[in-house]
Amino acid sequence: ADYGRILVGMQVPAGDTAAFDAFLQTLGYPCVEETLNPAYRLFLQAHQG
Repeated sequence: ADYGRILVGMQVPAGDTAAFDAFLQTLGYPCVEETLNPAYRLFLQAHQG
């Protein structure tokens, strides 16, 4: 069984976004785009060197 949550950050060129989204759908795992999430942005700011 699958358990837990995983945070993955990926940079995808703008022209490849649709193909990447389609690929993610084929994996069969739920995924959420968090780029505009304020909490995610704060997390990134806190971890910048």
